[in-house]
Amino acid sequence: MKEHMKGIKELKAELGKSLDWHGSRLDFLAKFILALFQVKTVNLAQVATAFPGRAKVDSHYKRLQRFFRGFSLDYAAIAKLVTNLLPIRREAWVVTMDRTNWKFGQININLLILGIAYQGIAFPVLWLSLPKQGNSNTAERIELIERFLGIFGWDKVAYLVADREFVGKAWFAYLRSRQIRLRIRVKQNTLLANARGVEVNAWTLFRDLKPGEARLLSGTRRVWGCDLYVGGMKLEDGDFLIVVSSDSPTTILEDYANRWKIETLFSCLKTRGFCFEDTHLTTGERINKLVALLALAFTWAYLTGEWLTQCQPIRFKKLYSVPSKASSGTDSTFSEMSSSISMKSSPISSVS
Repeated sequence: MKEHMKGIKELKAELGKSLDWHGSRLDFLAKFILALFQVKTVNLAQVATAFPGRAKVDSHYKRLQRFFRGFSLDYAAIAKLVTNLLPIRREAWVVTMDRTNWKFGQININLLILGIAYQGIAFPVLWLSLPKQGNSNTAERIELIERFLGIFGWDKVAYLVADREFVGKAWFAYLRSRQIRLRIRVKQNTLLANARGVEVNAWTLFRDLKPGEARLLSGTRRVWGCDLYVGGMKLEDGDFLIVVSSDSPTTILEDYANRWKIETLFSCLKTRGFCFEDTHLTTGERINKLVALLALAFTWAYLTGEWLTQCQPIRFKKLYSVPSKASSGTDSTFSEMSSSISMKSSPISSVS
């Protein structure tokens, strides 16, 4: 018990460096994060059972409910805390955008998340609970990016990575107007000009490739109203990975590989980690609060695992079985968080 209380005190002190909260709120947050590590689920009834103190479980549960019902969070402060905890302050960041969704009964829970890619995984900094099912729209993406720029500034974005959902003429024009470099995958039937200036489906410019081979098209091509570099690869299943970039064309596919890191994050937040789908919270603002606490918990777990790994390096028995630092830090809170990518490394050829 003494060690547990010591952990709460240390975490509370670290959180207090960035969050201007009353001591009792910081105490609650520290206890929530450590309880989350123990029960490995965001279900509040389960979290309440791991809260320390003499109060009954029902009292802890009611305290959790009051927090999500009435306490207001400064999400900018949470975003700053996540980035302050990580050793990334001086560099520009690879920012990744993606969406995750699931159903609780008949209710759709749909989250648009902006993360920072670091050491094989993405750390959530800003998010938006979408009041609908299906894809995000341009206005929602712009809202999230504007919040990011308001907190950190455009110069902190090395480039933005996103999947095929995040395309469109207005969206690309916005990114260009805000001087945000991009690495975004496009659908294989996107129209591109060939060497003769004739518009064709993008995949036809890469159809002669063998699985694992990549190609960079010469010059820029008009894509969704912007002149962008285009690189592509034929995957093992015969599909095509086609990525557009505003700059640095020779690293276009390597840069895009950072997108996988947010998928690894989703896996850790959901079934392989904190079981996000177990939540019974359904309203947008309460979901946003829960994501904020998960962002802090996940970051703290990673840092704890990193520290433990430095103290006692992990011995790997197999090259493909690599425990994550977050897993080490929370006594197997997560399954391994190793990232993988389906693209084979290969020389990139350049053609007209």
